[in-house]
Amino acid sequence: MRYAVVLAAGLFVGMFVVLELGRRIGIRRIAADPEGAHAGAGTVDGAVFALMGLLIAFTFSGAASRFDVRKQQVVEEANDIGTAYLRIDLLPAETQPALRDLFRKYVDSRLATYRKIRDLSEAKAELDRSIAVQGEIWSRSVEACRAANQPATTTLMLSALNAMIDIVTTRTAATKMHPPAIIFAMLVVLALGCALLAGNGMAAARTRDWTRMLAFAAVMAVTVYVILDLEYPRVGLIRVDAIDQLLVDVRNSMK
Repeated sequence: MRYAVVLAAGLFVGMFVVLELGRRIGIRRIAADPEGAHAGAGTVDGAVFALMGLLIAFTFSGAASRFDVRKQQVVEEANDIGTAYLRIDLLPAETQPALRDLFRKYVDSRLATYRKIRDLSEAKAELDRSIAVQGEIWSRSVEACRAANQPATTTLMLSALNAMIDIVTTRTAATKMHPPAIIFAMLVVLALGCALLAGNGMAAARTRDWTRMLAFAAVMAVTVYVILDLEYPRVGLIRVDAIDQLLVDVRNSMK
């Protein structure tokens, strides 16, 4: 995910610069007031770093939870499509071939929707195509149920189709469920604030502690990147693509 990489790299550079800024401010303060330069600083630093830790825990936990939900939704859709496809056997024999062909087209379109997710316009167009096929499946299934004239068949077939249709809406909504942008902005601001305080705390040393400065900036930048990667699991290093194999297996079973 390009934007996540850019943000993480920018945060790393920004934190490193702010660490140095904090150190220089601390040096000047020590020169002006050697004894009271850091009086009460521990309380303030502790509060800010605690808030930073809380925000990271909150955003990471939420991103991980949504990541697991998205994987579960793929499993649910594969099950729903597989169940609906099997229930075509309940319909009149002459209506089955056309419906089976529509189901194959539908699954192909659903897989293509998420394979094209990097290009939102193409993904949206593919989603529209799958919804159009979905509507045709529903119409033909209703006609077939009327021809069968069996209440049990109608109930089983249409309930399975309802579940298959509903999960599409659920998955589409899930791709748009992310924390407000202000949360990420606050995360970046707090990270820079912590860097300022950390740099100020290093002012007493005569030389720069490059190891700690680099490590602190790198750890925070990587953490933010991982959170963003979890939020958008189809465009970064952390992916849910592997779980799509379940839909591929369902498609392969449609002989």
